Amino acid sequence: MSSIETIHVDGVWLAAAAGETREVLDPADATTLQLVSEGSAKDADAAVEAARRAFDNGAGAWPRTAVAERSALLRRVADLLQRDREEIALIESRDTGKTLEEGRVDVDDVTNAFRYFADLVMNESGGRVVDAGSPDVHSIVVHEPVGVCALITPWNYPLLQASWKIAPALAAGNTFVIKPSEVTPLSTVHLIKLLVEAGLPAGVANLVTGAGLPVGQRLAEHPDVDLFSFTGGLVSGTKAGAAAVSGAKKIALELGGKNPNVVFADACATEEGFDTAVDQALNAAFIHSGQVCSAGARLIIEESVRDRFVAELARRAEKIKLGRGTEDGVECGPVVSQQQLDKVEAYVASALAEGAQLRCGGARPEPSDVRPATGYFYAPTVLDGCHREMKVIREETFGPILTVETFTTEDEAVALANDTEYGLAGAVFSGDTARARRVAARLRHGTIWINDYHPYLPQAEWGGFGKSGIGRELGPAGLDEYRESKHIYENLRPEPVRWFAG
Repeated sequence: MSSIETIHVDGVWLAAAAGETREVLDPADATTLQLVSEGSAKDADAAVEAARRAFDNGAGAWPRTAVAERSALLRRVADLLQRDREEIALIESRDTGKTLEEGRVDVDDVTNAFRYFADLVMNESGGRVVDAGSPDVHSIVVHEPVGVCALITPWNYPLLQASWKIAPALAAGNTFVIKPSEVTPLSTVHLIKLLVEAGLPAGVANLVTGAGLPVGQRLAEHPDVDLFSFTGGLVSGTKAGAAAVSGAKKIALELGGKNPNVVFADACATEEGFDTAVDQALNAAFIHSGQVCSAGARLIIEESVRDRFVAELARRAEKIKLGRGTEDGVECGPVVSQQQLDKVEAYVASALAEGAQLRCGGARPEPSDVRPATGYFYAPTVLDGCHREMKVIREETFGPILTVETFTTEDEAVALANDTEYGLAGAVFSGDTARARRVAARLRHGTIWINDYHPYLPQAEWGGFGKSGIGRELGPAGLDEYRESKHIYENLRPEPVRWFAG
């Protein structure tokens, strides 16, 4: 299989400087999907240099492009995304293992993000007027782009996470270098091609495919990078963030979550309510095989309805159809890699050793139950009788594992939900509106759903408390991450101060 050039520097597609390549595997059957360029620190340096020139060079540089022109380019990209919707969805499905329908939803969400930031930057005023307390002073606060941005994206939602960074970065007038996960780089390559087709000047958007070491590390520590934005795991994110902070860069980190889904008995008081709560618990835990930073992997359910609820949950989980994401009728694809499959197996083994009760799953499916049989598949798993001391409760498993904890009082439910180092997202299901809102207000997580799970809005901020990260993406704050505030104080009637007598 011939390799494709996946390093994009200063408007040119390149092979890696060292000539290295990497196999991108199809997680559905473990075969090679594509050979791509395997970048190095040298490639990262070249990309940063190109981004620096595109930011700094003269009146025609990207940050000095009219806001209306930047907004129009983002809208052209959105239109191109919709033009290529099926192609991109297929790329994303084959690369990550998610279903084709999930891939289509991702493309639509990415389109919405580009359109949102195109509108947001156009609707802003020319600056915030500050009352200086004198008619002889004109004082305003304006926003300017940060500069060169290094963007690191994860393997589970490569296209979506790229858009959450690229769209506001370009809207604000920045240039960037993006490094997608080496496991799932293909949709990001396509997105860069669309940026070029939309008319983005050379050097504004640069791409280096390759591993976190050395490419991501070099981008984090590079002296000409002004902002470092990372989405991924806690361990690698904190290391990269530390390297970025040592150079006094602006940083934004989204480091995952261990997210509670709190279900009160009154949410199940009717058959319709019970059915909805069970269905949403499945959705929360098993979409994209649980490989979602906001997955509701911790079911925290009121004791009085626990037995019936968990029995029905396990019954439905056993019926989830596994297979290649592009096949009709498949509801859940594989996990992304052999490494991830090994981690999932290890988490289940540790939970069972610590006393959890296996209600369903807990193993790879039989070869006769899934096609292709050689893929990285793991059966949706429900573990009952879990408690806070278990590793599977404390750590982000990033796989099709749902744990069950119980409570008897509202205070106990809140305490369990907040008993985590993370704080990205969570949900409350209750038939009592006052209770649901009261509990939502007490939960220390960046996004709280009430009687729902997983939807997000590009106009609403996304990010977490605690070890879930630093900063916010999406919403007005998501644009502000890519800007610096500047105060301009103008004296309209200058005269000597006479502070010094001489």
